[in-house]
Amino acid sequence: MSYITTGERIGYERGQQELVLRLLQKRVGELPEEVKKQVQSLSLQELEALGEALLDFTTMDDLLDWLQQHLNQTEN
Repeated sequence: MSYITTGERIGYERGQQELVLRLLQKRVGELPEEVKKQVQSLSLQELEALGEALLDFTTMDDLLDWLQQHLNQTEN
């Protein structure tokens, strides 16, 4: 039976964060530090959702709108 240690999970999540941040930067341009922090605070499921959503982004506003919607959903 295979299992993932806490260290492996943390490493995987950091890798996902870095990948999504690189893809976002490539898609919409340089990311402000506040936006990077918001992305880094997302759960793994949310990162995966953002990774799929970013394929439709064309501007920084698309990313900001997605993050705003996400923040509104998690607060409710």
